[in-house]
Parts: sequence; C-alpha cells; structure tokens
Amino acid sequence: MAAIVGQAILVVALLLALYAVVAALLAAYRHQPRWAVSARNALRLIFPLLTVAAGIVVWALVTYHYELAYVHEVSERSMPTYLRATALWGGQAGSLLFWSWLMSIFAAVLTFRDWSRDREMLPWVVLVTAGTLAFFLFLNTVLESPFRRFWLLPNGDIEAYVLPPAGAQLFIPKDGRGLNPLLRHPGMVAHPPFLYLGFVGFVIPYAFAMAALIVGRLDARWIRLTRRWAVVSWLFLYLGLILGSRWAYDVLGWGGYWGWDPVEISAFMPWLTGTAFLHSVMIQERRNMLKHWNILLIILTYDLVIFGTFLTRSGVLSSVHSFAQSAIGPAFFIFITATFLGSMVLLAWRWNDLRGQEQIASAWSREALFLYTNLVFLSMVAVNFWGVVYPIVSELATGQKATVGPPYYERVMGPLSALMLFLMGVATVAPWGKVDTRRLARLVLKPALVGLVLPAWAWWQGYRKPGALLGFALIGFVMAVILYDIARGVWARRQAHGDPWWRALARLLTRNRRRYGGYIVHLSIAIMGIGIIGIEYFQLETQRTLAAGDAISLGGYTMVYDSVAIFNTNDGRQVARATVRVLDDQGQVVATLHPRQDYYIREQQPMTIPGVLSTWGAEFYVLLVSWKPITVEGATFKVFYNPLVKWLWAAPWIAIAGTLLAAWPEGRRRRVRARAGAKTEAPAPASA
Repeated sequence: MAAIVGQAILVVALLLALYAVVAALLAAYRHQPRWAVSARNALRLIFPLLTVAAGIVVWALVTYHYELAYVHEVSERSMPTYLRATALWGGQAGSLLFWSWLMSIFAAVLTFRDWSRDREMLPWVVLVTAGTLAFFLFLNTVLESPFRRFWLLPNGDIEAYVLPPAGAQLFIPKDGRGLNPLLRHPGMVAHPPFLYLGFVGFVIPYAFAMAALIVGRLDARWIRLTRRWAVVSWLFLYLGLILGSRWAYDVLGWGGYWGWDPVEISAFMPWLTGTAFLHSVMIQERRNMLKHWNILLIILTYDLVIFGTFLTRSGVLSSVHSFAQSAIGPAFFIFITATFLGSMVLLAWRWNDLRGQEQIASAWSREALFLYTNLVFLSMVAVNFWGVVYPIVSELATGQKATVGPPYYERVMGPLSALMLFLMGVATVAPWGKVDTRRLARLVLKPALVGLVLPAWAWWQGYRKPGALLGFALIGFVMAVILYDIARGVWARRQAHGDPWWRALARLLTRNRRRYGGYIVHLSIAIMGIGIIGIEYFQLETQRTLAAGDAISLGGYTMVYDSVAIFNTNDGRQVARATVRVLDDQGQVVATLHPRQDYYIREQQPMTIPGVLSTWGAEFYVLLVSWKPITVEGATFKVFYNPLVKWLWAAPWIAIAGTLLAAWPEGRRRRVRARAGAKTEAPAPASA
C-alpha cells in the first residue's frame, strides 16, 4: 500500500509542477495576477508531497521492505541504520527523488518572499523553477520510480513493476543486495547532500536571470535578489567537492585526494563557473558592466549542473561515482540542449539592451582584472569539459573509447591556477576605474615582498622544486595582500575611533561583510593551495613485504610492523587489521596505527582503509596491501608521506566562516541606506 501511495504522490507532484508552468504562462501573457498566485501555490504544495514520498522510501529502507526493487538494490540487513537511511541517495531512483525534494524546498522558500517589487518577474521565475522540477519528477515518475515492486509472474520470472501484472504475485526477497562497499562510509551522510544542495541552489539565480531577460528588467535587481542563493550554493558545492576528496583519500586506498575522475570533474565545472559568476556580478552592481558575462555564466552554471547530473546517471562514462546504465540519458540530453539553446536565444535577443554605458578604463583596473579572471575560469572549464567528453567523441568517431588521464589536466590546470592566484592578489588592491600603474605597482610591491616569506620558509624546509616555489610565492602574495588590507583597515579604525584592535577588527569585518567575507574565502583557497602543492610535488611512497618486527622508513618516520589480526564482523566483512608503530627521527613512538583491509564476502570486493598519522607538517599514510600470516614475511604495506596535506583539509572551515560573513544579513540601518540608493537607480523598461 505504501508503494502505491508513494507513486501516487509522485504523479500528483508532477501534475502540480506542470500546472505551475501552465498557470505561470497564463499569468504572464494574460496579465492576470490570480494565475501567478495559483502557480505559486501549486509550487508550494510540491514540498510536503515529496517530503511524504521521500519519507516512505526512507521508512522502507530502514524497515527491510525488500519487495521494493529500489530497497533491494541499495540496502541489506547487515548495513547499519544510518547507511540504510542515507541509501535514499545511494541509487538512481532514490537520488532523483532526493534531488527533486531538495528542489521543492528551495522552490517553496522562494515563493514565500515578498514579491511586491518584482511582480512582473514572478511568473517567469516560477515557470523556470517548476519546469526544472517537472523534468526531474518526470524522470522519477515515468522512467525511474523508487516504488516499483517485485512480482512473480505466471511463467516463473520475477520482474519489477509499479502496478501488478495480470496473474502476478508479490515477491519479497529475504535480503537486499546492499550498497557498493565503496559507499559504505560516513561520507555518504554529507558528501552527496552537499553536492546536491549546491546543484539545486544554482537553479534559483538562473530562474531570475531568465525572468530578467524575458521581462527586460536588465538592471542589477535580479543579482541582488539572488546573491545569497548563489553564495550559499557555491559553499555547498565547494564543501561537497572537499568532502568527496576526503572520502577518496580515506577509502580508495591510492594515497591521493583527487583522481580527475569524469564525475568528479562534472561537479567541479559548475563550481568554476559559479565562482566566476560571484566575482563578475560585483562589477555589474558597482560599475553597471559585464551584464552579458553574468547572464552567460549563470546559464553555463545551470546547464553544467544538469550535465553533471546526467553524467552520473546516464551510464555513458565509466566511473566509481556513476550509477548503472539507464534509459534516462536521452531525456537528459534533450533537456540540456533545449535549456541551453533557449537561454542563448534569450541572451541574443537582449544582447544590445545589455550593453552598459561604462567602459573598462584601464587594463589594470579591478573590473579588468575580474574580466581576466573570468577568462581563466572559462579556460579551466573548457579544459575539463574536453577531457570529460573526449572519450565519448573518440568512441563515436573511431569506435574505440580513448581515456584522458591526470597528466592532461595537470599540465594545463597548473599554469591556469598560478595565473588565477596572481590575478586574485592584484585584484585585491587594484582600484576601480582609471588606474595609475605606478601607484598600483607600489601597492602590490609591499605585500609581494612580504609574501616571499612563504617560499623562503618552503626552501628552508626542503621544498625546493621550482614549480612549487613559484606556487608558494603566489600563495604568499595572495595571503599577504589580504592580511595587509585588513591590517590597514584595522589601523585606520583604531586611529579614528581609538578602539582596541579586536573591536576595530570586528567592526571592520561587519561594516563590509561581503568584501571581507570574500577575502576570508580567498584565504581559504590560498591555504588549500599549500596542501595541494605539498602532496602534488613532494609526496613520497614505498612498498615492502615485512615480517613481524621489520620496519620501513620514509619521510623522517619509521614504521615497525607488529602483527595482523583476521576476524569476521556481523555486517558480512572479513577484516584483516594490522598493528604498526610509527617512530620519529629520534626513535620515539609517536603513534600506533591500524591499517586494514575489509573484504565484503557477499560482494567479493575488498576495501583498503589506511592508518594515518596526521600533523600540520605531513601525514604518514599506511596501507595494508596483502598478508600471509603463516609465512615468515607476513604482510605487504604501501606507505605514503604526504607533506602539508592537512592544510587542504583545514581550508573548508575557513571558507565556511568567510561565506557566512559574506551572506549574513546586514543590519536594519544598512538595509535602509541600500534601499535609498536603489531608488536613485533608474529601472530598465519592463513589460508586464
């Protein structure tokens, strides 16, 4: 009965989304507000409906309802409860339902805002949002329903259908197949939801951008309305990427954090365009420029979000992150093509109206530097996009699927990242408008010299490869520029008001949250770069087979193998757990680690879980490769020495603080001043 209720809810939700699209069109073309209100109410109703539908799936997962094909596919009795619940997004149908549910939350929140100043945009915002939601609900309802049940047919076959075929009996398996062992990790709780929140959140700025194009309201209003949506979505996507990196580092057993996997890249690309968008919109708000760029960037971000979802679910690419092949691939391709071409037609229609009166006055002005940064980000996107689609193109052209490996990406992304860091640092101190290049050079020189402390420290620590030293110099420059600007502001406040330094700093940050929140995020990116350089340039590795009492030395540490224990667990694993001691260069024991291999007996799949000694200087990362406890040489270990990688894992916490500061609502007094300033801006002509 629950399955029938769940499927009926999906059908009703799909009909409501389609109704919202039609009602929004009627409101726009007939100029009747009642249709807009009706469309908005229809969009609101989808959230509670999908909440019930998702709740039914979670209930079925937790309570072993293996007659549901989806529950059978992604869960089994031996899995812990938290993994059975999070298996909602562990498979194709459930992840689509989860995507739609998150989208319904964002859409419902959107409808409750005050639309009194933006009534002409409401129908089109609802139309785009509801249209996107309707597409995913169509996939979930028609092609990939999580409510299909197993039926024993009269001929003895067992098939999955929503409704029972004639003469069929319900078939209930005793247990499910369970999640892929690679997904049985605490990262399953946060990594996919954060990515999905980032994906879904960018739909809202896109909807406002399309509404602005359609009604001809081409000032910065749509940007101001969606800035927090974009900032928070960017943060979720960023955290999702970092959590995925940490998951790979902990589970895949290859000692790295990023493998340039196609699905990893598919989430990275909208983050790149979203980052460019957040920088570019500041130019439109401040200088009434780069309007074309802002529309183009949000179009690319939206369609790259859909493209990434398509890659994960279509089966066209082989990836550890991908679901099985499915019939939804063609529908995704049609939707991506239609939305991209439709958006570009709208952009072309309004192209001349988007031209600003202001021009870039100097090649080194802040607006010019932001434009260069946009070009760098789009170059990164182009490199990554070609790497992802090249195997598909090669297979279509030659019949053989070629692969693109990490060397391709690293050769191009390294120089582009260095250029991005340079532009990030210079843009921090560059003035708006016309620039005196000599003055700019003086502003850059001091922090650049201070920033040389970082490569000097790296040289002293033995990190002496030229590429790494250049990277450290650029990171030091970015950090010095930001800290210098903050210190200068604190000093000015102390001189003007006599505040103690902590109060001056607090007031400086809160008076311009957006600016200094952005600076803190930039600091997090720079700190992340320290970890990336450390592991990319200076990672050491070795592998040896050891008898009990033997040792391996690497990176100033010595690992002594003591023993290995083999035992079975209640969740279907056979675990080989080694005990090793790690000694420092003084011969003192600094850690006891337990690297292990978990062999999932039913799935016949091993997982390698490292033992890690983590310090700010490096992580000593130990893998148990194989073991023969009966022989003299008992176990084979692979050991990595990963310098500075802990800085990579620390960076997201700084980014969270910066994003919260940038997105935090301003005080009432500042909002009043902002509204007063907005009234002086002449709005563009708009058609209701």
